[in-house]
Amino acid sequence: MSTHSQKLSIKEKIGYSLGDLSANLVFQTLMTYLAYFYTDIYGLKANDASAIILTVGLVAAFGFNPVIGALADRTKSKYGKFRPWIIWTAVPLGIVALLAFTTPDFEYKGKVVYAVVTYTLLLLLYASNNLPYSALSGVITGDMGERNSLSAYRFVAVMFAQFFVQVFMLPIIESAGDGDKAVGIEIVMTWLAIIGTIMLIITFLTTKERIIPSVDQKSSIKEDLGDLFKNRPWVIMLVLTTLVFITLAMKGGSYVYYFKNYVDPNALTTFIQPILDFLNSIGINFFGENPVSAGFGLFNAGGIIFMIVGITFSKRFADKYGKRDVFGVALFLSTLFIIAFYFFSKESVGLIFLSQILHGFFYGLTIPLLWAMIADVADYSEWKNNRRATAIIFSAMMVGLKGGLSIGSALVTWILGLYNYITKEAAVAGEALIQPESAIQGTRLLVSIYPSIPFLIGIGLLFFYEINKKAETQIETDLKQRRIK
Repeated sequence: MSTHSQKLSIKEKIGYSLGDLSANLVFQTLMTYLAYFYTDIYGLKANDASAIILTVGLVAAFGFNPVIGALADRTKSKYGKFRPWIIWTAVPLGIVALLAFTTPDFEYKGKVVYAVVTYTLLLLLYASNNLPYSALSGVITGDMGERNSLSAYRFVAVMFAQFFVQVFMLPIIESAGDGDKAVGIEIVMTWLAIIGTIMLIITFLTTKERIIPSVDQKSSIKEDLGDLFKNRPWVIMLVLTTLVFITLAMKGGSYVYYFKNYVDPNALTTFIQPILDFLNSIGINFFGENPVSAGFGLFNAGGIIFMIVGITFSKRFADKYGKRDVFGVALFLSTLFIIAFYFFSKESVGLIFLSQILHGFFYGLTIPLLWAMIADVADYSEWKNNRRATAIIFSAMMVGLKGGLSIGSALVTWILGLYNYITKEAAVAGEALIQPESAIQGTRLLVSIYPSIPFLIGIGLLFFYEINKKAETQIETDLKQRRIK
């Protein structure tokens, strides 16, 4: 193993974090708007949208990620194993992200085919870019304190991307398209593609791989997979990652429906007007005149700001108590504030915002820890087996991420369909776009009870996850001694 210094400069931490800022301009858009885009902008039926999101997503999760992981672990270049993938995929990812949110004027079957093709290509390129990027965090340093710090930088960047997408994107789409959301989203995605590509190039230029497997390390894909399935922490993290992203996709994709169809617009306007007046007085006027989109943006802003606050405390708590214990307690507290949404009336705007803020803070504590824990699992595998296979371990987690995202997003449109939600396609066919009471109830459940279930199951799994604070210290010490030899 390499014996280079494991300390990271601020420049490298920022450069690395820009890669996740770029990736999350795509990821957060998928999680927040893909279902809404398909049903209310592109005009697909809810069941068709659900089938596309689920089928393509699961194919990508179980097909693309293991292959990319195996290839990345076996990549040899003067730039390392994982950095080359970032530069190779930077431009294609930006182009396909734009195409996936373009609305060509096809017949309905053509629209379905176009959605399948572009979404498939997007997930393939996203895996080819983000999986090696994530694995890079496992070889950029072997110092767990530096790794916790890197994760904090990384996920502050994630929060900035999430802040833009969830707070400003809907009002900007409406403004850019002059009320035509189809035109607006194409304009916005064009700029996001350009900016995201530049950020990925910066990540490639500013990072370095320090943990390099010994030249005599040889293992087959079969051996790597065998190591995985004997690695109980890896199995638990795979299931936990899947559950976390099911919840994130369900509630994230449902909020726009919640504000559009449940929250009382008059109560919302009354609550947010003082905030908008203040923002306008200091020159911030991105929210437009629509109270629903403005309220939706401010609601997300509150949650994201306090997620960032939570992230800033995450390293401190993790260093003292260990990642596992901090993750479990914070996830439980954040879940309580998801469940609370079910009990709010449509006029209880203040409580809705407060619950989002408190959920954001406690969930923010967990955000850097998930990927840092996965990097710890890679160390645990090396510690147990004397072989390092970083990318294939991260590929398994990407299976969980993509699988969770696909299942959660598909559940949004599927459950809305079960509760008789009226889509744009149905309205164009002659039905009034007034949602029945059953659809309103389904929307309430989608932001509260349903997404809380995967989180609670994940909390239970952590009781069987053995890499606590003591184990972290032992693994780090032993691996440092081995790498010196």
